[in-house]
Amino acid sequence: MRKQLFHRIQGQGSPLVLLHPVGLDHSFWGPLVEQAASLHTVVSVDLMGHGASPSASPDRGIAAFAADVAALLDDLGFARAGLLGLSFGGMITQEFALGFRERLAFMIVGACGPRIPPEAREAVRARGVTDPATGMAGIVDATLQRWFTAPFLGTEPTRRVAARLLANDPIGWAAGWNAISGFDALDRLGTIKAPALVIAAEHDAGTPVAATRMIADAIPGAEFALLPGAPHMMQIEHAKAFTARVMTFLRARAAAGQA
Repeated sequence: MRKQLFHRIQGQGSPLVLLHPVGLDHSFWGPLVEQAASLHTVVSVDLMGHGASPSASPDRGIAAFAADVAALLDDLGFARAGLLGLSFGGMITQEFALGFRERLAFMIVGACGPRIPPEAREAVRARGVTDPATGMAGIVDATLQRWFTAPFLGTEPTRRVAARLLANDPIGWAAGWNAISGFDALDRLGTIKAPALVIAAEHDAGTPVAATRMIADAIPGAEFALLPGAPHMMQIEHAKAFTARVMTFLRARAAAGQA
C-alpha cells in the first residue's frame, strides 16, 4: 500500500498545499494557515521523512517528494491546487510545477534558489550528516544560526524549532539534504505558465537574495518580493510580514476570480 503524507486541513475553497523547509513539519506556518483558510482549503503537510509522515529513503530526489504531493492530491480528490513551499518545500514546489503542471493552479516559493551548483553539492549534502555519537543534537546550534538572526536566537519560536530538530530521525534529515543537493530546475522554469510569487529574505544566510531572484526571472510573469530584515526562516521570525505578502497575492487572485 502506498504511504500517505501526514496532513492537516483547515478552511474551505480551492486547495492550497503548504510545504515546509527541511527539518520542520506542518506546524511551523504561524498565522498564515488561519488567514489563508479564509480563502482556501489549506492542506499543511509533513513531507516524507518528517514529522508524522513515513520515513524517507536516503536516495530519493526532489521529484519523488513532488510525486508524494501529487499522490496526496489524488487521495484528497483534488484535481488542482496552489502550492506554497519554502526552502526544501520551495524546491519541491518548483519540481511539482514542472512535473505536474496541469495540476498546479499557482505557486508561491521562497528561501530557495532554482538549483544547487555542482561545486556546492557535496557541502550541501554534508549538512545532512550527523555524528552517531550526538545524533541530531550535533547539528542544532549551527542550523539555528544559519536559519535565524542572532537577536532572535533563544526566543520561544527558536526553542520550538530546536525541539523539532532534536525529535527528527537522522535518516529523514539526511534524505532531505541529499535531495536538496541534487536539485536543478533552472533551465526548465521558463516553461511554467502558472501564476507565481517568489519571496526572498534580505538576511538569508542559507540562500542569497540573488539566487532566489533567479526563480522569478526565469518564470514568465512571476512576481518578486523582498522581505527586509528577514532571515532564512522568514515565516517564523518575520511571520507577520511574510503572511501579509502571501495574503496580498492570494487576495488579488481571489478578487480576479482566480482563487
